[in-house]
Amino acid sequence: MKLKGAEIICESLLREGVDTIFGYPGGAILPFYDALWSYPQLRHILVRHEQSAAHAADGYSRVTGKVGVCVATSGPGATNLVTGIMGAKADSVPMVAITGQVARASLGSEAFQECDICSIAASTTKKTFMVMNPNDLAETIREAFYVTQEGRPGPVLIDIPRDVQMELTDVTFPDVVSASVPEVSEEASERLKEAARLINEAERPLIISGHGVMTSGGNKEMLALAEKSGIPVITTLLGLGSFPSGHPLSMGMLGMHGMYWSNLSVDQADLIVGVGMRFDDRVTGKVDTFAPHARIIHMDIDPSQIGRNVPVEVAVVGDAKALLQELTPMVNNTPHPDWMQFISNLKQDHPSLAIPPSDQLQAQQVMTALDTLLREDEETTIVTGVGQHQMWAAQYLTFNESDSFVSSGGLGAMGFELPAALGVQVAKPGTPVWAVAGDGGFQMTLQELVTLTEEKLPVKIALINNGYLGMVKQWQEMYYDGHLKAVPVDGPDFIKLCEAYGVGALRVTEQEDVLPALRQAQAHDGPFLIEFVVDSNTNVYPMVPPGGSLADTIEDPAIAPNPTN
Repeated sequence: MKLKGAEIICESLLREGVDTIFGYPGGAILPFYDALWSYPQLRHILVRHEQSAAHAADGYSRVTGKVGVCVATSGPGATNLVTGIMGAKADSVPMVAITGQVARASLGSEAFQECDICSIAASTTKKTFMVMNPNDLAETIREAFYVTQEGRPGPVLIDIPRDVQMELTDVTFPDVVSASVPEVSEEASERLKEAARLINEAERPLIISGHGVMTSGGNKEMLALAEKSGIPVITTLLGLGSFPSGHPLSMGMLGMHGMYWSNLSVDQADLIVGVGMRFDDRVTGKVDTFAPHARIIHMDIDPSQIGRNVPVEVAVVGDAKALLQELTPMVNNTPHPDWMQFISNLKQDHPSLAIPPSDQLQAQQVMTALDTLLREDEETTIVTGVGQHQMWAAQYLTFNESDSFVSSGGLGAMGFELPAALGVQVAKPGTPVWAVAGDGGFQMTLQELVTLTEEKLPVKIALINNGYLGMVKQWQEMYYDGHLKAVPVDGPDFIKLCEAYGVGALRVTEQEDVLPALRQAQAHDGPFLIEFVVDSNTNVYPMVPPGGSLADTIEDPAIAPNPTN
């Protein structure tokens, strides 16, 4: 079979099960776009900035479990993808990025829009490929799809010169090889026995459930372990949804803006079971004070993460779902009444989610109203940007399903919410998708409003507008002597802006109008934005101070806690 290189790319994508790609054309990738004309099975979503293509592919992948695909041209097109690619690496999201490159004869000549994207992207990907021969295209794409999904998922980049895309060649397509779930090794089985012994002996145990639980499809197995052992479960930020929020054993999120009771429980625990998480700095606080009384069991698919940040007594490498399946039958159902009472007292005496009284609309009030919609329709997916609104969403919203919360965790990319929500909505047509945005980050990618209208994607947007880069302002107030520099962030008239883009919109300033506005947006046939004008002086609490331990967690000074029993 003779095909042009660009046609080989299209055929290979179809063989890998790809049905949607997010991209932006340009000169060096034009042969591929010309080939797309003959492949209507590949739906192309034209974003308005290449960074958005990567974020949209990220969101699409997280809720489908499939590989997200984004495409850009050479030079600035390729470099604009890098932020989204790095975000996918930080959060273990399978993604294949395809970039055009200048013709082979021009390489190294500083040709127009030439850049060595493989070198630039090397540290942001699992692997990069530069395809110099069209005969290598089919095998390279097959390998890229395998690598992106194998082990700990992450992005892969394929750079293809323009003339390689145009060249006609004989092609034989290799068989598709799917990344298989690794079986539990003999070594891991032995270590699981030791883990079970520690669990059965513990008096104050906790489970920390991370994003890897969802990546492995291990939600049910996590639930089974918790219920069998009676151990309370805390989640990381990206682990929200890996354990149902409404379950009696659920303790919410820990870390820098985690629940007071979660952080203090970790500080007093005698055993921590970390599953599918990295013990990163946002979870641990000051590392050498993390869980000072606890033995630590760490279960993760990436051996490089185990023991990297905190000392581990039992290290178990493997797929979270498979490990949980083998571990659960080994553990006893041992009640821990004193431990559960200690946690109950913490919750009662330190009401982290209480909202201080105010004459102005509070962002937390918006979240509690939005949570009403989530409880009515658990198929709803929340996608957030990065900042105060992200933390309030994580604290106040209920997540019972594995694909109900999507956020930029490890990289913390502002502007993630709108393009990622776009990708989620493409992946989940007919189900509610809400982008929770801050007025700062939203202005980084708001051009994708037109993509929503063009593609008829009914994403709803809750824009939390406090007129500041809120999280930066909070730090400047608390730790930089109140020197507010470069944090007031003026914006356009968002309602008029939405009108220009063909997006429904309204502004809310009063608490009594919040829930009716949310219901109006939910019922609207198409994209809709609500601008919530909120108190600019409200900060996110609880908070672990910089350099502090989880035991140093600060509560909202407007809420006076009672002494802990």
